[in-house]
Amino acid sequence: MRVGVIDYGVGNLGSVLRALDELRVTPILITRAVDMDSVDSLILPGVGSFADCAGRLAKDAWSQALRDQVLGGHRPLLGVCVGMQLLASCSLEGADKDSPGGVQGLGFVPGRVEHLRALGCTLRVPHVGWNEVVQRETKCDLLDGIPNGTDFYFVHSYAFVPDDPADLLATTDYGVSVAAAVGRGRIWGTQFHPEKSSRAGLRLLRNFIEGPVC
Repeated sequence: MRVGVIDYGVGNLGSVLRALDELRVTPILITRAVDMDSVDSLILPGVGSFADCAGRLAKDAWSQALRDQVLGGHRPLLGVCVGMQLLASCSLEGADKDSPGGVQGLGFVPGRVEHLRALGCTLRVPHVGWNEVVQRETKCDLLDGIPNGTDFYFVHSYAFVPDDPADLLATTDYGVSVAAAVGRGRIWGTQFHPEKSSRAGLRLLRNFIEGPVC
């Protein structure tokens, strides 16, 4: 099984590659959009600002290639952290009087990204550390074999708010209920870092690689 990790110029990808190595699959660092055809599934990492990540995806045909591969049904996709947020329609992180709608995302899972404060969070921001993840009643193989309430590792200041509640797979409580995992079709996202979340994170990655059904 060849798992492509998209390298579009943001973040340290080493922890993702090491986790895939531990699962004894073949991690492939994808540095050109045209190379997506060489893998069985795709992982989209992301750190930093939504606007920076979205801008980098817009360069070198990444966004269009992802649409062709993912929406065309050719490759399943897992977005991690900001990579999950990029699945949304837009982020209000970059909203101002000249751009009240914020920054456009990929739109694979309709919804918006908002600051934790805007959602009513009064705790310290960013949210950094381990927090329990509560699975929704909707059955999804992405979380198969992971006990409800398992802790995963989070680092974020913004949160995904999906338009359709059916796309929300799991939540975490950080003063307010926050989307921890989303999914639609063969597209999934986790706000937490599975590659930094010990055995539970490795189990989730294994589930993704083996082709979850939601």
